[in-house]
Amino acid sequence: MKKILMITLLIILATGCDNSADTITVGFWNVENLFDLEDDPIKNDDEFSLGGDKIITQEILEMKLDHMTEVISDLNVDILGLCEVENRKVLEMLNENYPEKNYSIVHYESPDLRGIDAALLYDAEKFTVLDSYPIEIPFGDEAPTRDILYVNGTFDATTLHIFVNHWPSNYSGLERGTRRRSVAANVLRKTLDEILMENDNANIILMGDFNESPLSKAVQDVLNTTINQEEVDDNPYQLWNPMAHIMGVENGGTYKYRGIDNVIDQFIVSKGLIDENGLELHPSSVKVLNKDKYRQQEGDFAGYPFRFWVGDNLLGGYSDHMAIYCKLYLNN
Repeated sequence: MKKILMITLLIILATGCDNSADTITVGFWNVENLFDLEDDPIKNDDEFSLGGDKIITQEILEMKLDHMTEVISDLNVDILGLCEVENRKVLEMLNENYPEKNYSIVHYESPDLRGIDAALLYDAEKFTVLDSYPIEIPFGDEAPTRDILYVNGTFDATTLHIFVNHWPSNYSGLERGTRRRSVAANVLRKTLDEILMENDNANIILMGDFNESPLSKAVQDVLNTTINQEEVDDNPYQLWNPMAHIMGVENGGTYKYRGIDNVIDQFIVSKGLIDENGLELHPSSVKVLNKDKYRQQEGDFAGYPFRFWVGDNLLGGYSDHMAIYCKLYLNN
């Protein structure tokens, strides 16, 4: 009898520690150029179209979708932010390839010249979308970039504000890229302030490929973030970046450049998600999907994310970025 009671108690305790009904899982992944096979005349998508430089075929696109499905299946999240997707069509193709979740889709066409956008997939049985819209980043006469995607919804009647980011890269040079990312950070910060002015305890999660480290000026100073959770306690307008424990880990970052591990794919949260009221992010749940198959295991690029393309050569991996995920718990 004592043994039965002990087993029963252990089951109750285990269930209470991580009740899926009280937990919503969140992921983000830069999927590395998910394009369809059509040549869109208003996008610079020629290389990924039939007859383009990469010599794309239907079989290659199907391989890309199959490999993406592996990652998404391993993530198994309720809310998934994506970037580097061309359009809603490829998202629907991906969804058909992964029927287990039957995700709903939030997507808007952005002005990016290559036609790559941010998007959100979500399980409508757990998360209800109330509002969404793209946030344009203005650069005047310069080439436009992808919008920031904003989604407002509820989990068990608790409101959650989500921002999916893909900030400008250094493709045209470090100085220009740094300046453009500061513009993106400023635009995002203004939107955050509008939300926090109405409710300084709002639940906000930023996710994305920021093309910057957690300690960069754009992320830390312009966006007003800190890697020290305690610093957020007295300032509801400051954000917390929970990625510190990933920084500096060999072959543990989300992106690798010239042999250096970087954490440019990040989650950033408001005070409302660390105050132990309502939704709460547990720091230990923030992780990189760091399975061996998603990194190259040998050769000069051992430890790098196992990417799908290298220039015009088909490597046949997954992406040049690792996926990240976390859990939000509902305190009743």
